[in-house]
Amino acid sequence: MRHTPIYAALLGFGLLAQAPAGLAKNLVFCSEGSPGGFDTAQYTSATDNDAAEPIYNRLVEFERGATAVKPALAKSWEVSDDGLTYTFHLREGVKFHNNNKDFTPSRDFNADDVLFTFNRMLDRDHPFRKAYPTEFPYFVGMSLDKNIARIEKTAPMTVVFTLNSIDAAFVQNLAMSFAAVLSAEYAEQLMTSGRPSDINQKPIGTGPFVFQRYQKDSQIRYRGNKDYWDPSQVKIEQLIFSINTDPSVRIQKLRKNECQVTLHPRPADLDALKSDPKLQVIEKPGFNLGYIAYNVQHKPFDQLEVRQAMDMAVNKPAIVKAVYQEAGQLAVGSMPPTQWSYDDSIKDAGYNPQKARELLKAAGVKEGTEITLWAMPVQRPYNPNAKLMAEMLQADWGKVGLKVKIVSYEWGEYLKRTKDGEHDISLIGWTGDNGDPDNWLGTLYSCDAIGSNNYSMWCDPQYDALVKKAKTITDREQRTLLYQQAQQRLRQQLPITPIAHSTVNQPLSAKVVDFKVSPFGRNNFSGVSTE
Repeated sequence: MRHTPIYAALLGFGLLAQAPAGLAKNLVFCSEGSPGGFDTAQYTSATDNDAAEPIYNRLVEFERGATAVKPALAKSWEVSDDGLTYTFHLREGVKFHNNNKDFTPSRDFNADDVLFTFNRMLDRDHPFRKAYPTEFPYFVGMSLDKNIARIEKTAPMTVVFTLNSIDAAFVQNLAMSFAAVLSAEYAEQLMTSGRPSDINQKPIGTGPFVFQRYQKDSQIRYRGNKDYWDPSQVKIEQLIFSINTDPSVRIQKLRKNECQVTLHPRPADLDALKSDPKLQVIEKPGFNLGYIAYNVQHKPFDQLEVRQAMDMAVNKPAIVKAVYQEAGQLAVGSMPPTQWSYDDSIKDAGYNPQKARELLKAAGVKEGTEITLWAMPVQRPYNPNAKLMAEMLQADWGKVGLKVKIVSYEWGEYLKRTKDGEHDISLIGWTGDNGDPDNWLGTLYSCDAIGSNNYSMWCDPQYDALVKKAKTITDREQRTLLYQQAQQRLRQQLPITPIAHSTVNQPLSAKVVDFKVSPFGRNNFSGVSTE
């Protein structure tokens, strides 16, 4: 079979790079939440993915601050003419972390590690998965469990993925956090010792930083990996995540130089931050969407008329002004306008509480009907103040005769319960992961995504057929037509109410060098240093 080369690493891709003469002693990142663990394939939130990011590599990775894919643990790859076979040639000399107390590797990274990583997600009867049962929401939500036919090792440093159907976003998907490559040798040791769950709490990877310890609600500590395969990317001796749920505390610590990078400032704080000579604020257009998800498996939200009424009852311009202030743009569609294939012909129904009241009455919803509205406990670029948004929605829906109870939980519990469908309505959102429309339209709203990122629990065969067909086509114009039809269907059926896209503001010390703001909302400290 003839193969077409797609991307080959040049001159060993960084293997000849020299480590800097002196490393910064440490860098403190004021993060906003405690991760559930470090087995990143289990998780979908930015909090979890940020905590795992320093530890691991993937076969391919996104360029820092950009959407282009570059080689990582795979130094090159080819795709067969029929688009179904991907052959990855692995990088030699890559070492897993030597954590002494927990694990000392006896060999370098090879194809066995790739097979373990993906077969654990693919095969429900995999021995490690039986020993440590868990779910893989991204892998399943993108239908990779159905579309990957097999993964084979054809040489010690060569792995071949065979697909059942063309997946135009396959390489981009492999650059996402869930595809972090784990050590098969470490997994075998954990199985033998009866401690397989340690893969989640005592992580071992090949990444630029080695995990040291984690204290929930307090801190995570990492040390620079002196054996990293690209030493030019390790410029910090100690990386520390200081966990602070309160945005005002994070900003205070940044101003006192108790941390050098933080995230999600309140809009009201931006002017003062930008005027502080000791700080810098990087501003980027947001590749995100904050929205309201109606659980269509709960009455009365199984009725389209009710969802239409809820949508019309929301004073979206008022919410954007109060919650996002100067950093928000009213959302109309189900993904950001900067995403290719976005359908700008879709229009918002507009604020019409009188029409909303009429629709609710026609649908048989009685005055005073009680519903629950779940509000996120954390800030996100797509929602800087979920509590305030929830209070405004409570007032809006109260005006059309509904009694709204606001509910919240700790972030990990919130995600778990909403994925299980316990909510009536939830505030949620998304920052794109890979620049492909499927990462929005498939990952958030498809039938396969119920139980992972489809918080509306909505499954529409007509919509699903469009999204699935679009993934199997490589021509962008044809994909765009299908995705626009899907967006029209989504707007017609209204499982969600889009609220806003926000501008991302990243505050950090003026002494931090070469920090790149990710379009996907990830905080990556490879290549970062301090003056």
